[in-house]
Amino acid sequence: MSGTLYLCATPIGNLEDITLRVLRLLRESDLIAAEDTRHTRKLLNHFKISTPLTSYHEHNSRAKGSHLLDVLRSGKNVALVTDAGMPAVSDPGADIVQLCRAHGVSVTCAPGASAHSAALAVSGLGGGGFIFEGFFPREVKERRECLAALADEYRATIFYEAPHRMRDTMRDLTAHLPPDRTVAIASELTKLYEKCLVGPLCEIAGQVEHSELRGEFVIVVGGVSKQELTSRDQAQFGNMTVAEHVQAYINTGLDQKSAMKAAARDRGVAKSVIYKQLLTKL
Repeated sequence: MSGTLYLCATPIGNLEDITLRVLRLLRESDLIAAEDTRHTRKLLNHFKISTPLTSYHEHNSRAKGSHLLDVLRSGKNVALVTDAGMPAVSDPGADIVQLCRAHGVSVTCAPGASAHSAALAVSGLGGGGFIFEGFFPREVKERRECLAALADEYRATIFYEAPHRMRDTMRDLTAHLPPDRTVAIASELTKLYEKCLVGPLCEIAGQVEHSELRGEFVIVVGGVSKQELTSRDQAQFGNMTVAEHVQAYINTGLDQKSAMKAAARDRGVAKSVIYKQLLTKL
């Protein structure tokens, strides 16, 4: 019988956030695979855990993944941890999970603290659903595509960002999104100096520009509001007459009733207003 790979969430700051189950699994597993053994050793020492430790990170994931698979297939259990939060989420741990599943090795999760869910919760922006994108794209093309998609995204979008790239990222957001789009910037989550700034993009970007930036950051970009969509559509169709607006929708295949309803939505008025204006043109 093969062993089990346990995905164990570790604290993102406050050590009290570790779960009793994770502590038990770290003690009972035959081996702990860690992103940074020096960082994890401090955690293990704090809780007096002496389980053997090995490294597993993006630079050795292929070779070490094969080794861990052999350990698991020999019947031993392995606990996988990242430096903070949930392994295999925006993390090379996803590779070993896929490898285990491809070879019929059992994988299970011991959930716990997660920076993106903590930031979403304290931001208050997650009521309408959310998207987690991991670290903000670094490549120019991917970054441009990401920023363009944010303009029409109705759900909150969550990114991780390093402190030395925060100012550039906020400048990019400011250049591509309306100044009143709501954003939240969370840092030092669950730690002594935890901070979460929430407000219009223009204000938050200004605060970031003039702040001392420490620790990893979580950016939550609020979804596009109905008011933003309405004002954008009004600007787009503002140069059209009502008749031209309705006809534009008819040309896409809508019947007249549906076209009138769509035009009314764009202009932020009732359908009856569109109907009356069309009648005056007849």
